[in-house]
Amino acid sequence: MTTSGVHSFDFLFGSWNVHNRKLVDHTDPIRDYWVEFEATSEVVPALEGSGNIDRFFVSEGSELDAFEGLTLRLFNPSTDAWRIWWSSTRAPGVLDPPVEGRFVGDHGVFECQDVIGGATVDVRFEWLADATSPKWQQSFSWDAGRSWQLNWIMHLSPNDEAVDHQNSRAQFASVGSASRARTMPIRTPKLLSITASPGTSDSSDSPG
Repeated sequence: MTTSGVHSFDFLFGSWNVHNRKLVDHTDPIRDYWVEFEATSEVVPALEGSGNIDRFFVSEGSELDAFEGLTLRLFNPSTDAWRIWWSSTRAPGVLDPPVEGRFVGDHGVFECQDVIGGATVDVRFEWLADATSPKWQQSFSWDAGRSWQLNWIMHLSPNDEAVDHQNSRAQFASVGSASRARTMPIRTPKLLSITASPGTSDSSDSPG
């Protein structure tokens, strides 16, 4: 049993602004209609650090309708791997199949199989750990992994307004009672570059 990868997602704890570029219809063979929109994300550790919960918010006024997403990540010390589940208000009551994988250095790759539009598809999430600008991207393969089609990219930056608000609340709470202070930990990781593989589902619009 190993826990070497249990801290792989520590870089993500905190509040983030998220710039998205997303393929509108990943089943379209031409794949040339992309939208860009803004979102926010809040990530907190869970289960004594062996998991984390990521809430993702897209507000009204974007090129997509407003929705909320939830990502659950759990670390398995027996395999030194993470499993990642996604659900959102765009597909109420649906929990997508988990992708599974690990980081090598600052590059994380997580994969699974899903069924979209009646067809079997391989799903790949990639994470790039970085102190101030982590990156996530999603790709599908419709030919058993021979080629991959990139369909969603996220660039994250710290949500300083949320951090300032949390710090103000913590300072105010500490005056009355230090035990009531509730602040979200903001971790500072390091950067890496990622190479997109030319080429998940609501089902599978699945940030990881």
